[in-house]
Amino acid sequence: MKTNLRTLALAIPFAATGGMAMADAHAACGEVSITEMNWASSAIVTSVSSFLMEQGYGCDVTKIPSSTTPSLVSVSETGKPDIVTELWINGTPAYQELSDAGTIQTLTDVLSDGGIEGWWIPKYIVDEHPELATVEGLLANPELVDGRFHQCPEGWGCKNVNRSLATALDLEGNGFEVFQHGSGETMATSIAAAFENKEPWLGYYWAPTSVLGKYEMVSVDLGPYNEEIHLCNADVDCEETGVSSYPVGPVKTVVTTDFQDRLPQIADLMTNVSFTNAQMGEVLAWQEENNASADEAAVYFLTSYSDVWSEWVSDAAREKLAALIQ
Repeated sequence: MKTNLRTLALAIPFAATGGMAMADAHAACGEVSITEMNWASSAIVTSVSSFLMEQGYGCDVTKIPSSTTPSLVSVSETGKPDIVTELWINGTPAYQELSDAGTIQTLTDVLSDGGIEGWWIPKYIVDEHPELATVEGLLANPELVDGRFHQCPEGWGCKNVNRSLATALDLEGNGFEVFQHGSGETMATSIAAAFENKEPWLGYYWAPTSVLGKYEMVSVDLGPYNEEIHLCNADVDCEETGVSSYPVGPVKTVVTTDFQDRLPQIADLMTNVSFTNAQMGEVLAWQEENNASADEAAVYFLTSYSDVWSEWVSDAAREKLAALIQ
């Protein structure tokens, strides 16, 4: 399976880059630059988008390795790249400043559900003990989850929020050990081990990720979201901490205003490129299981979700792409 997909990943660009017709199409679109953020889901978004732009619209696409803050600094100072995608705007003041100045235009929520954070527990545990889906049920039954909370590694922003929540809920006083992982890899491994042995697990995680795409987990109800409390929980110097759920994080695709004026048909395409967390999580899980690259994962998405991407593109692009993707 993996070999076939790798072959397809190589074969599609090769087949589509020959011939005068494609050369004419490239001339019609021109050059496009797009970010490739340094995390897995963003790389897949960029690979899928690049493929559709190149093979459907004849663009000459350049991927720009970046991350949140550097990408917006580059847009502010140089007007490039043209497209910034999977931009998590919570805690990114430069986004609003560039929007207010008219430098960028927001096209869409590239992750339609937003970025999801929270405390999670395996579904097979909740099926046996439904009361554990709420924080009150957990506090009353620490022995059912081995009395352990899996905390983020040092340096992650979630560590501060979880520490504040643990204090506000008096986790230790209610019989829990707060176990801080040394890395994200050990957190993921602990979840895999729990599922393999059908053991309890309680801790922080986020979506979309390969872990939540692969393992069926239930989000613990931490109560209503309170912005003031959540922001305080995230601030190590704030003393007015309390209990609040995590907010859903908006995750956007933006383009420069110049780009939207220059290539409105590509801006229309990128407005349609949007993944549900379930779709992205499933693709990320496939990528991990097959030790695949972002381009291979993009091919997996394109061949598995034809009904989805075919609604994103124009009629002419759909006809070109249908001839390549069976």
